[in-house]
Amino acid sequence: MEDEDKTAGEADPVLGKHFVFKVYKRRWFILFVLCVLNCSNSMLWLTFAPVADQSAQFLGVTVDQVNWLSLVYMVVAIPLSFGTTWMLDTLGLRIALLLGSCLNVLGAVLRFVATLTGVPRAAVFPVVMGGQTLCALAQPLVIFTPTKLAALWFPEHQRASANTIASMSNPLGILVASILSPLTMGGNTKNFSLLLFIYAVPAAVAFLLAAVGIRDRAPPTPPSASAESSTSEPFLNGVKLLLRNKAYMILLLCFGSGIAVFTCFSTLLEQILCVRGYTNSFAGLCGGLFIVFGIVGAGILGIYVDKTKKFTEGTKVNLSLSALACIAFSLVSQMWNQEIAVASACSLFGFFGFSIYPVAMELSVECSYPVGEGTSAGLIFISGQIQSVIYILLLQGLTKQMADSSLSTCSAGGGATLSWRVSVLVMAGLCSVFTCIFVIFFHTEYRRLDAEAQAAWKEKVLTTTNSTSSSDDMASSDHKDRQAVGLTTG
Repeated sequence: MEDEDKTAGEADPVLGKHFVFKVYKRRWFILFVLCVLNCSNSMLWLTFAPVADQSAQFLGVTVDQVNWLSLVYMVVAIPLSFGTTWMLDTLGLRIALLLGSCLNVLGAVLRFVATLTGVPRAAVFPVVMGGQTLCALAQPLVIFTPTKLAALWFPEHQRASANTIASMSNPLGILVASILSPLTMGGNTKNFSLLLFIYAVPAAVAFLLAAVGIRDRAPPTPPSASAESSTSEPFLNGVKLLLRNKAYMILLLCFGSGIAVFTCFSTLLEQILCVRGYTNSFAGLCGGLFIVFGIVGAGILGIYVDKTKKFTEGTKVNLSLSALACIAFSLVSQMWNQEIAVASACSLFGFFGFSIYPVAMELSVECSYPVGEGTSAGLIFISGQIQSVIYILLLQGLTKQMADSSLSTCSAGGGATLSWRVSVLVMAGLCSVFTCIFVIFFHTEYRRLDAEAQAAWKEKVLTTTNSTSSSDDMASSDHKDRQAVGLTTG
């Protein structure tokens, strides 16, 4: 199962027990399982948003209530995330993935069961909400794990790429949901049950893969010097260190705001566009372009950062460009018959915005080392969830009933057509403000890379010392041999 030995040497009291580091082929299987699980969970999260009006008709509720099927992810995650970070750094990656995949498939199956014949009409929405809540319980266990997996199983030169692959499987699920939900519904609410069954299939596959294939909480031998001490700080002590870390707190606030803006965009995109005459299919296309270009951008930035280690520079540049794209979207989304402009704005927003996520998560580990990866990434996610709830409620509260809604394609029966003009401008303003704060005030050292460089230097010194000692011993032995020969001859 072993690929290669990375290096070998003596013990190091600070970074770890040994300078013997190995990587294992099974790391790619574990990464694949995490990708399937992450993709499935995000598909379950965004199932209803691209077809919010039709979902409201089938469930017999308002569009605002349908939005709570997405919001429940944030509400449930906030109190449970602290326990999840503790579990990930204390009980290990395997337990987190098994529990997350179990909750994910149970929630997906319960949502489908709610739509079967025989379930009372009044109970359909509560049961669907119950299933969605189970899926929401799984989300922190899934979304916190990429940085932990990258640190435990991957060598230093593959960490950012592994984190990017695992993290981008989440927006890939959003992409699938953005396209699949409108296509499956096809304007017919009778396909609602089929839609939920389709989404339950990948959840079941992820559970089976995790249950059968993941056997170890960590590799037998660490892939890097930092991997041995990634959880050297106890959980509560690690939280205290993070709260006293200025650079980390700025990242926590600003990147959390970025997560919130992206959550609002994904959740409300269909509702924002339909009032301006754009169809659900076009909204799904825009959501798809948003994700596709985001994955491409993340791949490019991930490879660049793996080679250059310019985490801060990459994050600042892309965050600034994503703020400009958000401003562009807030303007063109309020215009009629501007499909190309709206699609272009969504594409650019995704390209620059989504690429930030995996790099920023790696940056959170770099500026907080040796605090556990689960803790440093988890608190940022909690910040994003809290701000997401606030932002969505704020943006919904800023909507106004439209005087003229004759061109609206929103089909939630009997409901008022709402204008999102003020809401999207406020969203762009929030994105811009926190981007400026991050660009101006965020500065940090790369603590994990510095620690690994120190370990490499110590190894080189030890190797040189051992080699010199060995040469001296050989020379001394040779000298004694010659002396012995001389005495014998004499």
